[in-house]
Amino acid sequence: MQEKQGMETIQIGTTGLRPTRIALGTWAIGGWMWGGTDKEQAIATILSALERGINIIDTAPVYGLGEAECIVGEALRRHGRRDEVLIATKVGLAWDDTGRVVRDCRPQSIRAELESSLQRLGVETIDLYQVHWPDPLVPIEETARTLAGLYEEGRIRAIGVSNYSVAQLEAFAAVAPLHSLQPPYNLFERAIEHDILPWCREHKLAVLAYGALCRGLLSGKVTAQRKYAGDDLRNTDPKFQAGRLEQYLAAVARLDALAKERYGKNVLALAIRFILDREPNSIALWGARRPDQLDALADVAGWHLDQEALAIIDTILAEEIHDPVGPEFMAPGVRG
Repeated sequence: MQEKQGMETIQIGTTGLRPTRIALGTWAIGGWMWGGTDKEQAIATILSALERGINIIDTAPVYGLGEAECIVGEALRRHGRRDEVLIATKVGLAWDDTGRVVRDCRPQSIRAELESSLQRLGVETIDLYQVHWPDPLVPIEETARTLAGLYEEGRIRAIGVSNYSVAQLEAFAAVAPLHSLQPPYNLFERAIEHDILPWCREHKLAVLAYGALCRGLLSGKVTAQRKYAGDDLRNTDPKFQAGRLEQYLAAVARLDALAKERYGKNVLALAIRFILDREPNSIALWGARRPDQLDALADVAGWHLDQEALAIIDTILAEEIHDPVGPEFMAPGVRG
């Protein structure tokens, strides 16, 4: 797998996988909870990401209830060079005919989901297979054993989990190889810094940070007047509601000023650089729906945040955000 100049990479454990430190996130591309999708535009975005040097695409069956994986599969076919692309997808969320999504990590469900993902993606192997959410109705150890089996069979090349606590990580890693964690992590959602991130560092897990731009808040393009269509999750995201939104936008304005004055960059580049510099073994998931939303990639490379800037960032957040809230609203339901 060739690396393009200027694109940082990491190694995922001993798997031999070497992803770029920016991954293309495809939740929005799937349309579900993002107000719909434009398939051709989505394919063009994926191909643009690959042309710009990104070599890992993160997706999931639940994104668009199968649509995102199908779009990724079509983009791969058009790209034509499977060996140059790492595919990270997920397992453990199921949906019914009404579109209701619930957690399901039963062994038979995991194996059935894998077959469906392989078919939609048009591939024979998943490079990184991640448990999307822990299922409280299935012991962590049982989920781990199921993925360990798929790993030993060569159906998947690396094992990851998402949205796991330290206790759940320990239970999983006691039974199966564990190579990565995908947690919510960005300038505004930093709970993992207390215990989860240190655990991952100690155990040499790659960290795929989702929500790197906090649903667009850290892009610098959100305004208090902006409206969101259809089922867009920002209609229910507590950060986007009156009262809190103004606090976060005030912080964004000051972070943007800091980035420009100190580095000649903008808040988007600052937000991505923050993730990469806080954890050397991290990957930032960059969600995009149009090729032009990837234009800022060049602004992330070739510089680093210094300790003084990190301290200023902490001060800005403390002074502007008086009513912080996490990403808990995104948690899916449990089978009833």
